[in-house]
Order: sequence, then structure tokens, then C-alpha cells
Amino acid sequence: MDRLFPLLGRAMAGATPFFCGVVAVALASVPVSLLGGQIPPPLLALMPVYFWCLVRPDLMPPAIAFIIGILQDLFSGGPPGVWAASFVAAYALVDRQRDSFAGLSGVGAILGFAVAMLVASATAYVIVAIYYAGFPPVGPLVMQISLSVLCYVPAAFLLGWLQHHVVGPLRSDF
Repeated sequence: MDRLFPLLGRAMAGATPFFCGVVAVALASVPVSLLGGQIPPPLLALMPVYFWCLVRPDLMPPAIAFIIGILQDLFSGGPPGVWAASFVAAYALVDRQRDSFAGLSGVGAILGFAVAMLVASATAYVIVAIYYAGFPPVGPLVMQISLSVLCYVPAAFLLGWLQHHVVGPLRSDF
């Protein structure tokens, strides 16, 4: 019995990044709009993908980013694979430039997320343009990018708290 609790703690800590992504997808899909649907919802699901890829890439491999992207596609009602490919593209950027992104703090950290958000959004834009054989309007995408970057600030605090109080202690040796 003494060995069961450490194993459960490690399993829970290891699954936390995935569940953060699932919760973010679910929150972004709630059909509540404060501004009457004039502004698209923030891309909350990219926030845990970016954060955990940067902080704990062992807990957020590309396959998990892809699965979270598929869930985003399913819940958002868009063409299948758009956000999955976009999340993997953003993941690839962060993964290749991890040292640069990890060295950022304060406003720089927010700008790092903005770059990842821009890559994901540009990827989604190109895929949708090819899928529909025409260019969609850019305005809603720019508003979604802006709102997502603003929402990343409190999300980063929450994810940082989870990293320090849930994942860190539960992953350590007992």
C-alpha cells in the first residue's frame, strides 16, 4: 500500500498537462459570450500546450499536443485537423527554440506565447484557405490572437501554480 500512493501521485502529475489541455478545450467551447459573439473566444487550448512544452516537455510530447488539437477541432466545429496541425506547428517552434523561449520572463514570456500563437494561427489560416479554396477574413483571427495573448497572463500564473504545487511535488521521490 505504501508504494501505491507514490505511483498514483506520479501518474496524476504526469497526466496534469493533458488534463489542462482538455479543460481548456472544454472552457473555450462553452457557448457563453460576453460580447454577443462579436469577438471569437481565445484559443485556451494552446496555452497549456505552449506552457508544458516549454516547462516540462517530457509531460507534453507532440502526440499529446496533437490530441489536444484534435479535441479543439471536434469541439470548435471547424474542419478536422486544422488546430491539430497548428498546435503541432507551434509545438515544433517552441521545441526547436526552447532555450530562447525559456530564457524569457515578464513581457518577454508573453511575447514568446504571442509568437507561438501567431505560428499556430498562421498555420490554421493557410490550412483553412486551402480547404475552402479562398482566403477567410483576417479580422476575427487577429482578434482571437489578441484576446488569447491577453488571456495567457492569468493562464500562465495558473499553470505555473500547478507546476509548482501539483506536478513538481508529486513527481519527486517519496
